[in-house]
Amino acid sequence: MAITVEDIKKLKELTGIGLTDAKTALVEAGGDFDKALEALRKKGLTKAEKKGDRETREGVIDSYVHSGRIGVVVEVNCETDFVARLPEFKEFAHQIAMQIAAMAPKYSTVEDIPAEEYEAKKKELLESDALKGKPAEMADKIVEGQLKKHFAEQVLSEQAFVLDDSKTVGERIKEQIALSGENIRISQFKRIELGVNE
Repeated sequence: MAITVEDIKKLKELTGIGLTDAKTALVEAGGDFDKALEALRKKGLTKAEKKGDRETREGVIDSYVHSGRIGVVVEVNCETDFVARLPEFKEFAHQIAMQIAAMAPKYSTVEDIPAEEYEAKKKELLESDALKGKPAEMADKIVEGQLKKHFAEQVLSEQAFVLDDSKTVGERIKEQIALSGENIRISQFKRIELGVNE
């Protein structure tokens, strides 16, 4: 596979590493972009993932109202007031508010799903007729995939990003982390739809 300048730049943006490191990773992966990205993740070289544990005490609260029928308020956090005031950070927060308005997620990340809800769905899937007679190990793998699919639309970070469905919201957040050099978190959000009480 040929290594393109576009792939090198894209890998650099997604991971926050230098152009030379991005090119080296692509060469080692034989030009396979996904393989190079996976290799970098395994090595722990992605800056976005390294920043994931840093505290986020600053940020913005953004809102978005769609046609007077759907309203969203979202808190997007970063590490410093400097980044919080940047126009691109505010634009990112607004994009997240639009995403929530369009896709109505219930949770910010997979970790936010209540354990009892997750376990109840898992139990329901394990007891389904489709899995009867299958080996336990195979059934567990099938259920794991079904759980991921079931919760994917309910979890903000797992949803396809509405402004570019070639990536998930989680990947878009990582891009923003790489661009800003700071950890970013979607702390909380509230979506209100006219005539719908939850």
